[in-house]
Amino acid sequence: MRGLLATVADLAVLVFAVTSMLSVGFAHSAKEILGPLRNLWALARALLANFVLVPLLALGIIWVWPLDRPLQAGLILVAMSAGAPFLIKLAEVAQAEVALSATLLVLLLPVTVVYAPIAVPRVLPEADVSAGALAVPLFLTMLLPLAAGLLVSSRWPAPARRWGPVARRASTLALVVIVLATALANLRTIVALFVEWAIVPAALVVAGAFVIGYLLGGRDRNAREVLGLATSQRNIAAATVMATQGFVDNAAVVMVIVTSLVGFALLFPVAALLRRRKPNPAAQTG
Repeated sequence: MRGLLATVADLAVLVFAVTSMLSVGFAHSAKEILGPLRNLWALARALLANFVLVPLLALGIIWVWPLDRPLQAGLILVAMSAGAPFLIKLAEVAQAEVALSATLLVLLLPVTVVYAPIAVPRVLPEADVSAGALAVPLFLTMLLPLAAGLLVSSRWPAPARRWGPVARRASTLALVVIVLATALANLRTIVALFVEWAIVPAALVVAGAFVIGYLLGGRDRNAREVLGLATSQRNIAAATVMATQGFVDNAAVVMVIVTSLVGFALLFPVAALLRRRKPNPAAQTG
């Protein structure tokens, strides 16, 4: 049963990534997605938050709250992996700029592919990380669907407008399946980590990462919200690949999965809170 649930979760992650990126491509133009990349100072802040400050935060939390080595490794891998498709759904829930969230993915995904194989072995010498193993699935499930959606939107706008809502609904359904299947497949381990309080460092990393991103987001409120969500929602797919590749002990993979569930539990309520804090257009015009 556990194997079946794990397979269902893996398939749901694939469907979620592809449909999320397609929905963004259908709804926006390449100019909207790529234009913000010209803001070099904003890019520098995003890179600093995701690839310097969050890994340092995780190392500091592990120093204060010691964990078994495999669990430490899983948390460090999560902290060193940025650019997750779940950011798109978080931005939708928060009513933030979805196009800007896609811009950050275009930035963070390739940097993760280059950064992780260099940085991870320096912190975890026992890890063996392949850039190719990271690049291929991330390209096929995220960047390629985004490019396909942008192409359809520019060439055939009418079908893109029809297919966009379908892709968003499919991504929402896939997200529900991911959460349920992942939680049920790893229920015993999750309970054990709760009992051992090992889940607390994961929660601290997620919450601290949001604060880091929000504070570095600049003066624009939308940019702060998107960078906060982008920095706290780590790339679980990349972290899972590295944990599977580099560690014999399955506990590293389990810690990655548990941290992903903690992220869902914390960040979707945060996104909903950000949505409620936005001014009511009807009240403003009334």
